[in-house]
Amino acid sequence: MKRYLAALGVLCALLTGLSTQTQAAEVPAVSAASALLMDGESGRILFSHNANEPRAIASITKLMTALVAAECLEDLSQTVTIRPNWTGIEGTSLYLKPGEELTCETLLYGLLLHSGNDAAVALAEICAGDTETFVGWMNQRAADLGMTGTHFSDPNGLGDENHYSTALDMAKLGRVCLNNDTVAPILATRSITLEGRSFTNHNKLLWQYPGCTGMKTGYTRQAGRTLVSSAQREGQDLICVTLNDGDDWADHTALLDYGFDIWPRQELVRAGEVLGQVRVEGSLLRQIPVTARKTLGYPLRAGEEVTCEVQLPDSVQAPVYAGEIAGSVTYWLGDRQVGQTYLVWGTSARRDVISGDSDHTPLGFLKRMAGGRNNK
Repeated sequence: MKRYLAALGVLCALLTGLSTQTQAAEVPAVSAASALLMDGESGRILFSHNANEPRAIASITKLMTALVAAECLEDLSQTVTIRPNWTGIEGTSLYLKPGEELTCETLLYGLLLHSGNDAAVALAEICAGDTETFVGWMNQRAADLGMTGTHFSDPNGLGDENHYSTALDMAKLGRVCLNNDTVAPILATRSITLEGRSFTNHNKLLWQYPGCTGMKTGYTRQAGRTLVSSAQREGQDLICVTLNDGDDWADHTALLDYGFDIWPRQELVRAGEVLGQVRVEGSLLRQIPVTARKTLGYPLRAGEEVTCEVQLPDSVQAPVYAGEIAGSVTYWLGDRQVGQTYLVWGTSARRDVISGDSDHTPLGFLKRMAGGRNNK
């Protein structure tokens, strides 16, 4: 990928340089009623099939339960006493017993690895005091994330006709979970033993697909098989969602391979990379470099061309301090903005010259010194 530096307000081309083998790959066929593949860094949709149709989602609901609980709980080592109304929940269960004591961490692992419906109710009431309030928080968090096709009725996915989501919305949720420091490591765990309880992740892709970083399975008669998965390859994260899919393991494998092969992450700019020089006035340093504040990447397929626009002043007055904002660089795919970061001063420049006062310039200082010696 070649980069041509843009002058102020001028666009420059970025070439992808993808292989002819990549260009020839085909879009996979899937068995799912709804499916979506998303790039985790940018949120770009790489594959979509009925992705906006609301459907029953079963236990992938617990991704939201875990996210809200993780954002609520300050101390996962907190020990709680199991209440009678948290036990005997239908479906997959940790078989919690009234009066036993467990940490919130154990309940979270039991929620996401074993898919415990009783763990979901327990965490909801630990956080909010009652399940109804917690479900309200889940729906509010969904609204915050732009999950416009989603409504939750419970924290576990047993659900009714008012409990639904879309493949697109679940990918949005998965993207946030992937970046949550509490939830992401649990989703990536294959098996663990906590407080005498052993949990094994139901997500077979953790063993079957190289680079799989986790997520969540689900099943009810109403929803069919549901699955959210994530994987990483060469610094790129992908999120895949299928709803009502009888062949979900194979479909996720095909979609993830397709994403990595057809839409590889291209680095647009690296943090600290020099993108230009700006003239400095009032300093012995004539020019100062500007560098990118953060690294930006974007998935591009063969033939796609990104352009960039650099915004910088023609000159700057000293003093200038390294790390302070100097301007910005914006990247475009057609008329769609695909990345932006600040440009910062790459080094400092002190003020050595005071305009309008020749006696305070370096030359003026030498003249004063010479004059002083001559007067002795």
